[in-house]
Amino acid sequence: MTLRALLSLLVPLCLMTACARPLPPGVTELTYATPYSPNHPFSKADKAWMEFVEQKSQGRIRIRPIWSGALLSSDMSMEELRHGVADVGLITPIYVRGGTHLIRIQTGFYSGADSIDSQLKLYRCIAAANPQIGHELHGLKVLAVQGGSLAGIVTTDRQVRNLADLRGLRLRAPTELLTVLESLGADPVNMPMADVYSAMAKGVIDGVIAPGDTFKSLHFAEVASHYNNLAIPRGAYPARAIGLTRWNRLSEAERAILTQSQAVWEDALSREIHAALVKGLEEAKAQKVTISGMSAQEQARFDALYLRDSEGNARSLSRFGIDGMQAFRTARAAVRGRDDIQCGGKI
Repeated sequence: MTLRALLSLLVPLCLMTACARPLPPGVTELTYATPYSPNHPFSKADKAWMEFVEQKSQGRIRIRPIWSGALLSSDMSMEELRHGVADVGLITPIYVRGGTHLIRIQTGFYSGADSIDSQLKLYRCIAAANPQIGHELHGLKVLAVQGGSLAGIVTTDRQVRNLADLRGLRLRAPTELLTVLESLGADPVNMPMADVYSAMAKGVIDGVIAPGDTFKSLHFAEVASHYNNLAIPRGAYPARAIGLTRWNRLSEAERAILTQSQAVWEDALSREIHAALVKGLEEAKAQKVTISGMSAQEQARFDALYLRDSEGNARSLSRFGIDGMQAFRTARAAVRGRDDIQCGGKI
């Protein structure tokens, strides 16, 4: 049995039995599980949330973090939270193999939402107008939605100067970009970000669609030589949640504090993501990574392909009985201009 498998058996048992610390009367402890280390930018934002909750509750709510994937898995975290493996956790519905079709596809509807604030607004417009989002999150109470820095093109040996240079490159990319990259002649693949470093180092892939923060946070500056800052839209998605069964066992006052903490958590994530981007680009420059851009004409061409592909992906959801076009129209109606997002636009 592997160490990870052993931990997956022992840690939940430990949490439920003698390993758990005795709590003073009137104190509620919530376990928080994440696949990231304590020093990752996401984890720094998680710590800010923990501090807020504990201070706001005057110590009546304690958060016990479990870092580095010791409790929740990346691809099954939603199901694990539903079953109480942890109380609160980092979730990645965009990587779940099934059951989150619209949440995954809607991340490709964000053309024009260039800032994290606008991404979060647009996600809420889509979620409010499309009940399917709620169906895919059944059994969970979302505590934070996460956006991100716009992605670019990180490559190991071949420098990308224009869209034609993508031809033949094997690139790790998120689901919503697979077909648009294929249309440009690339060979896109989807894999967990945790596997990308080794895949680039071994030559399994030629690069990755990723934001500049990854040069430091994921050490891509050690294995990549080039970065093209083509502005590739980034979608928002629910990223922190508590199991609904555990949520319902909390008192009304405890639920009120966690509801209030959502804005704190999302603001902390935004700050840490921005800070990580600055540090990542500094690291890239220090490691002599070549940084280049696309012409305005090439950017416009990519944007048109992105929107065309987004609409096609939305239509494809009909095979699951999901009205993806309703969500796509909601998104396009909400985007009035760059970072100008208003829900309820005419569809």
